Amino acid sequence: MTSFRCFLVLSLVSFLLLSTVLPSISTNDEQDDEDLRFLEETEGKSVDIASLPHLSDSDDDQFPEDDEEDEDSGSEQETDDPLSDPYKAPQIDEKDVVVLTQGNFSDFIKNNKFGMVEFYAPWCGHCQSLAPEYAAAATEMKGEGVVLAKVDATQEDELAEEYDVEGLPTIYFLVDGKHTLYPAARNKDAIVTWIKKQIGPGIYNVTTLDDAERILTSESEVALGYLNSLVGPESDELTATSKLLDDINFYQTMNPDVAKLFHIDPEVKRPALVLLKKDAEKICHFDGLFVKTAISEFVTSNKLPLVTIFSRESAPSIFESSIKMHLLLFATLNISEKYIPVLQEAAAKLFKGKLISIYVQVDNEESGKPVANFFGVSGNGPTIRAYSGDDAKKFAMNGDVTFNNIKAFAEDFLAGRLKPFYKSDPIPETNNEDVKEVVGDNFDEIVLDESKDVLLEIYAPWCGHCRSLEPTYNKLAQHLRGINSLVIAKMDGTTNEHPKAKSAGFPTMLFFPAGKKSSDPMKVNTGRTVVDFYKFLKEHATIPFKLKKAVLVPKDKPNKTSDSKVREKSSSVSSKEEL
Repeated sequence: MTSFRCFLVLSLVSFLLLSTVLPSISTNDEQDDEDLRFLEETEGKSVDIASLPHLSDSDDDQFPEDDEEDEDSGSEQETDDPLSDPYKAPQIDEKDVVVLTQGNFSDFIKNNKFGMVEFYAPWCGHCQSLAPEYAAAATEMKGEGVVLAKVDATQEDELAEEYDVEGLPTIYFLVDGKHTLYPAARNKDAIVTWIKKQIGPGIYNVTTLDDAERILTSESEVALGYLNSLVGPESDELTATSKLLDDINFYQTMNPDVAKLFHIDPEVKRPALVLLKKDAEKICHFDGLFVKTAISEFVTSNKLPLVTIFSRESAPSIFESSIKMHLLLFATLNISEKYIPVLQEAAAKLFKGKLISIYVQVDNEESGKPVANFFGVSGNGPTIRAYSGDDAKKFAMNGDVTFNNIKAFAEDFLAGRLKPFYKSDPIPETNNEDVKEVVGDNFDEIVLDESKDVLLEIYAPWCGHCRSLEPTYNKLAQHLRGINSLVIAKMDGTTNEHPKAKSAGFPTMLFFPAGKKSSDPMKVNTGRTVVDFYKFLKEHATIPFKLKKAVLVPKDKPNKTSDSKVREKSSSVSSKEEL
């Protein structure tokens, strides 16, 4: 009997223990297997942009230089306007450009010691601009034993993957099958000059006046060394410099008559060097130590015009220069003649070698308007901006465009005394929607509020992926509208900027946890559905929150269902706090 009583007591204790533990296990299982089906009940089908393939149109001729992909964004990002009219390709004579495929690529490498290959896409705007220049270079190099070819990366995906093609166009130079990335400007003269330096001596002798006159007539920029000997240390330094600078041809001579034709005094102490340009500043004489580093610095500082006219053709020379400080004048064409000379005298001449002076024609839709938009410049001008290529910061000059104001502004810019300028739309008069509208001037107030966890989408009005995401993002915000610690926000990245909101393309999704706003934001590396976003926020929000399933009634739209039915439905689900 005693044994039976002990067994009964033990059984009762075990039952009580199990009854205590099992609900806890059940609760944990419920939390791990949270029913989120109601979040997926959206109007229309949301698009998981993370599943889309990526092949970008490289963007290296725009401010800023950095066109790296946001690999952690979890979405395909757009950097060009997809709503533009379909491009109608002009007729281009490409008879000397070889078309390559997977089938003939190996034979091309085997049969050509030197070759250049462009990976392109028919829809790529940069590829379309390059096409006539590339074709002309192919024709000129045909007689030099170098064959230029192209590969349609949209059709030959295996080749594109093998050669690590990420942006378009991608251009490789091949020597005995080994490829190196082509780094110079995308125009015929630059391509030809660069290739000749790769396959030739890098420097050319000029011994006759006929040769000298031909060079001066055909080339827009040229460097000539007047040496004691065409072989030896002086020539070696000049040759080494030529290898460093791909976009200028270097020549050498011992002939006093040739030197005179190149504006060098025949009686000058040798070695001497001159840089000739078809520009307002036509002649630049070198007066430093005749060594590679000094010569290279001299040519780099002087090869650009005093004031460079910004265009698709001149952009590579600007961005690839070792001078990363830029001073820009924005003005319409009809008033530019008045202000370019002011910029030339106040900055270009005084700070040559320290900054590049640039004129941007704001009424040029192709090249000027996009740059003006990037710098937040509107109207006819004149307007002065500064740009630091090292950190992509912009600066605005206040006051009239005068010699004294430009000079003082340039001095402060070079000395690092200026406060960066960031674009901003006007602050919205009302901001009561579920998705809060952020602009540059209210960014700190909304996004950097330490008491809020903030999810921010940086979008562009023309971006197709952004438009596809919009209904999903709005739906998320509707579900979370009652969570006071959470803010779902968006910002037009084409007209607003902030140092904490950096984007490589659109859309860019960033998360700013509460209490951690001094740190860089998190990149939202997740899918693009309501459930994906919700799970991300649950995992990373500093302030825990619980979501109550509710009937979603759009703001400012009366619900035809009676209040009693709404209350009845709400009460039926309110007992389950998280679904």
